[in-house]
Amino acid sequence: MTKWEYATIPLIIHATKQILDQWGDDGWELTQVVPGPDGNGLVAYLKREKQ
Repeated sequence: MTKWEYATIPLIIHATKQILDQWGDDGWELTQVVPGPDGNGLVAYLKREKQ
């Protein structure tokens, strides 16, 4: 059975691509982007297979 680990990261609007590219290079897959708890920013949820 595949085991997963998860990460939740805040996204800075002017650097979203760079942030997601870096996490993607580290093996993370973006699963969802939702509004942040304060309603102003965005939060990304990512997963990758546990090593």
